[in-house]
Amino acid sequence: MAVTTREVVIAGAGPTGLMLAGELTLAGIDVAVVERRPTQDQPGSRARGLHARTIEVLDQRGIADRFLSAGQALQVGSFAGVPMDISDFPTRHNYGLALMQNRFEQILAGWVAELDVPIARQLEVTGFAQDETGVDIQLSDGRMRAEYLVGCDGGRSVVRKAAGIAFPGWDPSVSSLIAEVEMSEEPELGIRHDENGTQAMGRLDDGRIGVVTTERYAGQTEDPTLADLRDALVAVWGTDFGAHDPTWISRFTDMTRQAASYRAGRVLLAGDAAHVHYPVGGQGLNIGVQDAVNLGWKLGQVVRGISPESLLDTYHAERHPVGARVLQTTMAQTALTRADARIAALRDLLGGLLGQDEPRKQVAGMLSGLDVHYELGEGHPLLGRRMPDLDLVTAGGTVRVFTLLHAARPVLLNLGEPGGADIAPRADRVRLVEATYDGPWELPVVGEVPAPDVVLIRPDGHVASVGQAGLREALSTWS
Repeated sequence: MAVTTREVVIAGAGPTGLMLAGELTLAGIDVAVVERRPTQDQPGSRARGLHARTIEVLDQRGIADRFLSAGQALQVGSFAGVPMDISDFPTRHNYGLALMQNRFEQILAGWVAELDVPIARQLEVTGFAQDETGVDIQLSDGRMRAEYLVGCDGGRSVVRKAAGIAFPGWDPSVSSLIAEVEMSEEPELGIRHDENGTQAMGRLDDGRIGVVTTERYAGQTEDPTLADLRDALVAVWGTDFGAHDPTWISRFTDMTRQAASYRAGRVLLAGDAAHVHYPVGGQGLNIGVQDAVNLGWKLGQVVRGISPESLLDTYHAERHPVGARVLQTTMAQTALTRADARIAALRDLLGGLLGQDEPRKQVAGMLSGLDVHYELGEGHPLLGRRMPDLDLVTAGGTVRVFTLLHAARPVLLNLGEPGGADIAPRADRVRLVEATYDGPWELPVVGEVPAPDVVLIRPDGHVASVGQAGLREALSTWS
């Protein structure tokens, strides 16, 4: 049997896998995706919205409008039931987007199809063996060979397990059902809290009822049934409202775990394969997409021989702390969703604090992803943070910073004297833009920062270097 060979194989065509496939293709990599589902058009959605930084990274690739036109811009962020309004944050996308995961995946898959990325469907990675030059991948039907394998195959990741990567964390204490059903009785729409957690029902666009309800016990391993859902509804509301004809029922828990390493040789992890947690706050899909944007260009440069393999170590160094913080905040929020009198008192206390401007900005910056700061050394406040999407004035007219990132290449902005930035060693890899900008430089949470003269922007939109000092070293490290 002939063995298909690719530079990179991605296990999983969920949001993370699709985004990574697009990023690698923009980097010039021959990539293929292996996906167990027969189609992207699946019923049901666990994730239901995008946070601001995710919208920004889509904007960096020129595709944000596809999602914005399909969803509804809202202030979607909240912490322990307290709304986290970010309308005063210095970003074009100072809001979230209400958009079901299945619709998000469909749109993202359309972009990936335009990039001619092959997706091998109804196949699963069942194991692999790696050597010094690549990975032999065993599939449910056949084999593939790749230089690198990336597991984007969810919380039960076969890739993670086969790589022997530990997945430490906390066992579940709460089990919940999420479903879309018909109801013969009028449901009690809205959100309520009890000693077990959050219970919610809402009417969907097609008239069906979306249900999220907490079961009394955690630890079930079987696929949930309509009988399970009815039992859970009766336990909470005293009736099952005549629930029938489900189009989708799924179970999730507050199991909270994170991969000890995001890389084992030529095998890497991203998204739920690297971190799982309770979906409170809607963080999972968002940080998975952001994992992909951090990893894609780095893996692309390594595969093309532009950068040493050690560049991949920065993926774990930068994204593992982000995932760890999300795990901590979701555990805190999970506890605060319960209706115990003592927890209610704590929630009221937090609500008062979060009503104040400074605490609100701190927490909202974290939930939205706009405050992510990679540790790239001491220096200017921009260093390691997302680059603001400024309107720059160039010889060819006004251009947005995010427009300059559509090709997923590093960009060096020279905002000082023309000709004052030298990229000679990397002229074929880095785009040099001579421009001016006279407005204020503002960062979410941080506030106004000094205007720089030279800024090196990585393909993921984070600032790698500010000023002339250290520029040559930064160009060598990141491009």
